[in-house]
Amino acid sequence: MTRPAFRPFSFFGGKGGTGKTTCAAARALALAEEGIKTLVVSTDPAHSLADAFDIPIGEEIGLIAPNLWAIEIDAETEAQKYMKRIQEKMLNIVSPVIVDEIKRQIEIAYSSPGAEEAAIFDKFIELMEHMGDPYEAIIFDTAPTGHTLRLLTLPEILGAWLQHLLEKRARAVELMSMVAKYDREVRQKLETDPITDILGRRKEKFEMARRILTDPGMCAFYFVLNAEKLPILETERAVRLLRKFGIPVGGVLVNRVIPEGAGAFMEKHRQAQQGYLETIHETFSDLPITEVPFLDTDIRGVNELDKITGLLKNL
Repeated sequence: MTRPAFRPFSFFGGKGGTGKTTCAAARALALAEEGIKTLVVSTDPAHSLADAFDIPIGEEIGLIAPNLWAIEIDAETEAQKYMKRIQEKMLNIVSPVIVDEIKRQIEIAYSSPGAEEAAIFDKFIELMEHMGDPYEAIIFDTAPTGHTLRLLTLPEILGAWLQHLLEKRARAVELMSMVAKYDREVRQKLETDPITDILGRRKEKFEMARRILTDPGMCAFYFVLNAEKLPILETERAVRLLRKFGIPVGGVLVNRVIPEGAGAFMEKHRQAQQGYLETIHETFSDLPITEVPFLDTDIRGVNELDKITGLLKNL
C-alpha cells in the first residue's frame, strides 16, 4: 500500500467551539489507518480529545488505537515542572547569598503572563526532538486561537531575547575576567561559564523549533472554522499573523457545513451558510479549503470519526 504524503508536524487551531479537536482527532486517525505511527497531542485546556475518541487520555503518552498514541498536556502542571527545572539549574550555579531572591523571582515568574505558554512550548520542543522514535507524525490540537498564536510566535521573540542575554553575559564575563586577571581559579570558572552554556543551549533549541515551524515541508497550521462571521474574521487575522512570522498555513477546514436536503428546519440556516461559504472561498482563495459536513450524530469514538477521516486524509 502506498502511503500518502504527510508533514511530520501539523497544528489544528481556531476559535473555541468550531470543532478543531474533532478535526485534529480525525486527521490523526486517518494517518494511523494508513500505517503511519502518529501521536496526537492536546494543549487545549478544555481537553476534549478524550471525548472525541471516547477513550480516557491522560498526561502520559498512551496507545489508543493501532499506530495511534495520545496525550493531553495540562498547562498548569507543565508550568510547575518548567519553573522547578529552572530553579534547580539556577540554584546550582548562583551564590548562596541570593538563593532566596532567586526563589522569589521564580515564584513571580510562575504567576506572570506567558509562563504557561513557555512551559507548553518546552513540551513541544521535547516532542519535536523525539520525532521518528517512534512517531512519524505529530498532530497538535491547540488551545483557542489567541493562546496558540502567542505560543507559536515564541521562538522568534524568545530567540531574540536570548541572543540579547548572551551578548550581555559575554560582556559581563569579559569584565569579570579583567577583574580576576591574577586569580587563576576564578579565570578557570569563567572559561566554562554555566550561565552562558545554559543560555546557548536554550537558544539552540528555539532555533531548532523555529526551523521546523517555518519549514513548509515539515510543518503546517490548519484553521478550523464554522461558516459564520466572527470565526471568519478571527481566522483572517490569525493567518496574517502566522505568515508574518513565516509559519506555513496548510489550509482552512470549514466544519459543520449543512448539506442540501437537510430538511425545512435547517434550510434557512443552510442558506445563510452559503453566503458565508462564498466569503470564505473569496477570503482564503490562496489556501486549500475543505468542507466538513454537519452530521446527524455527535462525533465520538473511532467509528464516528471514520465518517470524516476520508476528507482529511490528504491534507
